[in-house]
Amino acid sequence: MINIVYKFSNSEEYSVEGNSITCSFEDYRYTFWKSKLELLPEFPSNEAIDLLVISLAVYGADRIIKRKDSFNAWKRSIHLHLPVLNSDLLEENVELLKRTINFLTGDSWEFTFRDRELTLEEIKIRDQMRQTRIDKLDINKLCMFSGGLDSFIGAIDLLEDESKDIIFVSHYGGGKGTLEYQEALREELIKEYSLSKDNFYSFYAAPNGGKEETMRSRSFMFFSHAIALAACFKKRLELIIPENGYISLNIPLTYSRTGTSSTRTTHPHYMELFQNLLNNLGLEITLYNPYQFKTKGEMVTECKNKDFLAGNIINTMSCSHPDVGRMRGESETQHCGTCLPCIIRRAAINSAGIDDMTSYYDEDFSSGKTARQNLNSYLLGLEKYDSERAYLDIQMSGPLNSNLEQYESIFKRGIAELKKVLKDYHENT
Repeated sequence: MINIVYKFSNSEEYSVEGNSITCSFEDYRYTFWKSKLELLPEFPSNEAIDLLVISLAVYGADRIIKRKDSFNAWKRSIHLHLPVLNSDLLEENVELLKRTINFLTGDSWEFTFRDRELTLEEIKIRDQMRQTRIDKLDINKLCMFSGGLDSFIGAIDLLEDESKDIIFVSHYGGGKGTLEYQEALREELIKEYSLSKDNFYSFYAAPNGGKEETMRSRSFMFFSHAIALAACFKKRLELIIPENGYISLNIPLTYSRTGTSSTRTTHPHYMELFQNLLNNLGLEITLYNPYQFKTKGEMVTECKNKDFLAGNIINTMSCSHPDVGRMRGESETQHCGTCLPCIIRRAAINSAGIDDMTSYYDEDFSSGKTARQNLNSYLLGLEKYDSERAYLDIQMSGPLNSNLEQYESIFKRGIAELKKVLKDYHENT
């Protein structure tokens, strides 16, 4: 068990017995308190702030502690010692918190909470928000906005159906591979739907010294930023998390995808656990994925402004490692073309009958060993796929307690889209 002690000040006197790692939020690079909060009606609740702090600490530990150093080179045991504003409520819900994070990251987490007061920075922001006399934002929904194809479709569909009382929430954590796409799409949405920049909030968060690249906890931290924003409105709001249902289930095609390449960001079980945690903490936010039973191809096909989507597909980023081109000395970010998110993207655009103008580094798996390994993995998965076992396969990544027939159907339809884009390779094996 690795003990990590988080402090809000390097001068705080707190320690644990035995060996531990000490981390200060003073050294943690994050921008939540520097992001247009004066436009919001109220200061976030203590519970929302605590959840944000927990998510930053979990993400920090996730980056700092390398999986390869664990006993099986994957699962880690991490004990976080955290200062919070409402320790009693968190202690009441610590088992639910542990189940939620354990499922998301595949690790074993423990939490010890101690009481704190608002920091000087938090007090300053609270007072500024109270004193600001400008017109405050009034919204009914928030929507996660990653810069990916799914989130762009989600934004389009919302804006086609709803008024403009929506906040889109983005996060970036280093490199330019994500940020540049978020900024390009934001400008296009502002022009197309006559939005204001105040409809968009973008946050940066990155711990110092983080080396672990799996980063399974990133979505928890990402969502917690949006939840802290939502808590400023003191009313029940819906947090839209647009992601196609096939990748949400994240059923591994082969055993090679059960580790680093398999995430549970929007898996139904994780979403259920997280919603229960929010409810227990008194946070009036409803998590909702409107595309839970849609494939990515169906999302593209059914987009409510397909022409606008088609003209901006090149501005969306789906690749699992968008900065890899920069490591090769290239000046522009580029899709690799061979990772599973890239293949699902290519399959979706192909199935929708849209010309794919995306620049892929490798479209035919010819760039080297990694690309060929990826292709072999996909072909092996498709070869072993048995529609009669789909009912069992959908439960490989986590428990499903309802809608089993719908999940089974979306799995089959997702596989069908993949087969189409890999058809030539599959037939030649």
